[in-house]
Amino acid sequence: MKSLTFALGLLLAASPLYADTQPAASKVVVKPVMSATTTSSGQPIVLPQKDAQVIVSTYEIPPGAVLPKHKHPFPRYGYVQAGTIEVTNLDTGKTEIFKTGDFIVEAVGQWHFGANKGTEPVKLLVIDMVEKGAANVVLQK
Repeated sequence: MKSLTFALGLLLAASPLYADTQPAASKVVVKPVMSATTTSSGQPIVLPQKDAQVIVSTYEIPPGAVLPKHKHPFPRYGYVQAGTIEVTNLDTGKTEIFKTGDFIVEAVGQWHFGANKGTEPVKLLVIDMVEKGAANVVLQK
């Protein structure tokens, strides 16, 4: 509960309403990147039902690298900080390309893989929302 209260406090502190009460030199700029209610394959976003845990990671994927086929049992979100990544969903047959500045709402429970077909590393900020202690990557055997 303390962390929820803290998070709500941070949201309030960074909101445009709060920014309007500050001197011009210290105004906070909030620029929405994305809003979604479904994953990249059209599934409704469903959060863990108990003991939610947020895990934030960075990934650096070198040029030519192909990630193994995998799926996520819980929501996973990614922000492309640099480069371009191609993601192929094996269940839907759909391939999408995400570039610097794009936000990814990954499919849940569907097999997919990513590939860096570019000439520069792909840098991702990845946010997982799992049941406490659970892994969010299942590799295809």
